Amino acid sequence: MQQKHFSDRVQRIEKGHRNLNSGYVTLVERNGVLVPVKKVRARRGFPWRGLFLVLIVFLLFKAFLLAYLGPVTYIDQHAKLEAGGLVEQAGAWLLRPDAATVYLSGVLAPFVEMAQGFLALTF
Repeated sequence: MQQKHFSDRVQRIEKGHRNLNSGYVTLVERNGVLVPVKKVRARRGFPWRGLFLVLIVFLLFKAFLLAYLGPVTYIDQHAKLEAGGLVEQAGAWLLRPDAATVYLSGVLAPFVEMAQGFLALTF
């Protein structure tokens, strides 16, 4: 009989520990007392920061591609994509050179040329 009470008590304590561990944080007050406080979960909304980061990386990729290939080759390849199937036309629409891409490719062009020169010397 006493063993059953003990087992029940141990199970209740372990269940309380699991509950506290999953949703509570223990804080120490100034007098040294440990106080469990319920965690406040941040509301998860739309990941705007992640979407913005993907768009910036894609814009930099387009600018690097334009700086690496040069405007003539880039436009030639873009025309080939526009003449292709539906998926290629969608890719052409995404990769069309806009004002931001042209500006960033002008900024990146010296660095791309320097890297090409460096790679030509090493290999």
